[in-house]
Amino acid sequence: MSGAAVSRLNLANALTVGRVALVPVFVVFMFADGQDGSDWRVAAFAVYALAAVTDQVDGYVARSRGIVTDFGIILDPIADKALTGAALLSLSLLDDLPWLVTVVVAVREVGVTLLRLRMIRYGVMAPSRGGKLKTLLLNCAIGLYVLPLEGTAASARAVVLAAGVLVAVVTGLDYVGRAVALRRQATRPVPAISEESDAG
Repeated sequence: MSGAAVSRLNLANALTVGRVALVPVFVVFMFADGQDGSDWRVAAFAVYALAAVTDQVDGYVARSRGIVTDFGIILDPIADKALTGAALLSLSLLDDLPWLVTVVVAVREVGVTLLRLRMIRYGVMAPSRGGKLKTLLLNCAIGLYVLPLEGTAASARAVVLAAGVLVAVVTGLDYVGRAVALRRQATRPVPAISEESDAG
């Protein structure tokens, strides 16, 4: 007897949708008072931190309650990319982050998203643990860049960011490898069974 289908309208998916809704709020706070608005930067950090926390919570809720859905599997990384991309773009526009970092991460994020959507015809590609590590590192680094930090803290965030970019590139290549393997498996012809093998 099969279990009942899991509804898309559940707490885990609501948290993911909420993360997407926080993206424009974060952007407004980043540009509310220009580059020198430290109070707005703290507010933007609070919004970003809240959104980042939901990224950790929604997956736990979905697994612990058995409410994992294909909708959530697909939307979760899209929400991550929207939040990360908006933050990186905002920081680069405000001259707080090199454009090279934003371009590298953006190409990886958009590329992986399009790849996963294209591969739906062959099967759903779940996020890897490396992807979650990438998100965690970038979230920490971006949060530190959003805050008006100086001195040692400002130097430390550059190290965290470098680690996040490195993991982003490596996991992006891993997704490509997994997609190639999934397509080969899905398109592999089924060997014919001869009549002689059924005899006896």
